[in-house]
Amino acid sequence: MGRMIVTTVYLTEEQDRALKDLGTKTRVPVAQYVREGVDLVLEKYEVESYGQLSFETILKKKKEQKPKDPDQQ
Repeated sequence: MGRMIVTTVYLTEEQDRALKDLGTKTRVPVAQYVREGVDLVLEKYEVESYGQLSFETILKKKKEQKPKDPDQQ
């Protein structure tokens, strides 16, 4: 894991309460759960994060995004 950067995140009261309860039960810091949530979002939208993808993955995704040629159907 790299160097940690301090940032501010705004949560709803419900999110804050649920994360704190979970942290108390599991003895895992809330910050760890926030980092895991960020990782999940980055994974979900990896198409927009080309710097993290292999060249082969980028090529495959580009081919999938190309519109089909109506003359070839």
